[in-house]
Amino acid sequence: MSSVTATTTTAPDPTDPAPAPARPRLDWRLRFVALSLIWGFSFLLIKVGTQGYAPFQVTLGRLAFGTAVLAVAMAVRREGLPRGARTWGHLAVAGFLLNALPFSLFAFAELTIPSTLAGICNATSPLWGMALSLVALREDRPTRVRVAGLGLGFLGVLTVLGAWQGFEGLDARGTALALIASLSYPVGWIYVRRTLAGSSHSHLSLTGGQLLLATVQLAIVTPLFTSAPSGLAIGPLLAIAALGTLGTGLAVLVQYGIVAEVGPTTGQMVTYFVPVIAAAAGVLLLGETLTWSTPVGAAVVLAGAALTQVKPKRPA
Repeated sequence: MSSVTATTTTAPDPTDPAPAPARPRLDWRLRFVALSLIWGFSFLLIKVGTQGYAPFQVTLGRLAFGTAVLAVAMAVRREGLPRGARTWGHLAVAGFLLNALPFSLFAFAELTIPSTLAGICNATSPLWGMALSLVALREDRPTRVRVAGLGLGFLGVLTVLGAWQGFEGLDARGTALALIASLSYPVGWIYVRRTLAGSSHSHLSLTGGQLLLATVQLAIVTPLFTSAPSGLAIGPLLAIAALGTLGTGLAVLVQYGIVAEVGPTTGQMVTYFVPVIAAAAGVLLLGETLTWSTPVGAAVVLAGAALTQVKPKRPA
């Protein structure tokens, strides 16, 4: 899944004392594979969760478990939540755009579309991000390669959706919800970049506050639009617990560890593996079917997304 949270990247202060020697960690390549698998299987877990609980309940559970994981990590590292009303206000917006809204939309979408299609729709986030950044971020200048990637990516989307067949057999509402969820991520990233760049708070602290506020938002909304489940569905509940603990909480910690070690460019490459894993999981474990246009269109989407991430060469 596209990065489910976003915070800022700040350069280290050269005047800071040298950090203590870090404990040996699992090789970043293995963590990269683990992160790809976790986010790839997230769409399957959403589908299973909605088989026993309402979409808002799935999202609330996901956020609650994810927030609990970050709370434990913050306690271990002895980090507190951010301070300042302005910071909390920005985090509330970020939590809505990056967590509460897209998580809920994907859960509603998977009531009517396969998890395979939801995973592929998620891969359009870099395309939306490219289009929005050209308007919202002055430092992002269009190049021929990036514009070509944008066009190629959306051509892939039309291929996945079977545009030449008049979108026959496609649930328009569910697909639209999944695409809007994918659009919500780059909107949130741009908002965070504009409002929280250079924050003195750590990534963990900001993300913990962000998930906490998103959980509060869903805790308010869920009772208003859903009723208590008639019974305790164990399988879906376990899926929600795994979705929150692994796909939201642990995944965030793993992602930031990879980005800190090898840089954001390599860290973002996980986006291109998620739809492949989501499709494989949906077909093998849920029995979902694929037509030839789905994998072909997905490959075109990923190729276009990769081109949109090509940075222009700086003059010497």
